[in-house]
Amino acid sequence: MRTARPPTQATRISDDTLRRFIGYHLKRASNAVLGDLARVLRPFELRMITYTALVLIVDNPGLRQSQLADAMDVERPNLVVIVDELERRGLITRDKVPTDRRAHALRPTPTGKKLYGRAVKAVTAHEAALLQGITPEAQGLVVQAAIQLQKNAIGDET
Repeated sequence: MRTARPPTQATRISDDTLRRFIGYHLKRASNAVLGDLARVLRPFELRMITYTALVLIVDNPGLRQSQLADAMDVERPNLVVIVDELERRGLITRDKVPTDRRAHALRPTPTGKKLYGRAVKAVTAHEAALLQGITPEAQGLVVQAAIQLQKNAIGDET
């Protein structure tokens, strides 16, 4: 895990105003977590976006590309590049759906399932290290707060 170097007195820039905002703390935490996660995924030749796609495909075999795009909240044309990469690496197959010749069902290959297992294990260990010192109760509160923030951002009142 990478640790931030404390700024020297001469180079310290005040971010006191920004630190009053939860969004600022969330962004800084996200940057730290995702940066370190990129390091964890690198040995598997995965990026966060390809890891996410692979996990969703393994967990939902037969998933259509349009469903994957919706689940990942990415534009469908952008998803094609991600799916192409996973298919080129032999991690998934893209099969025509017999009832809809425009649709493709995505399925993991045995190689994809094996990589999924190794990558999920590494990400699980990564998260456990990040969460050291944070009680399960506090973790639950963070998740609940994150869900509510997402709902508030899109105007979902459910």
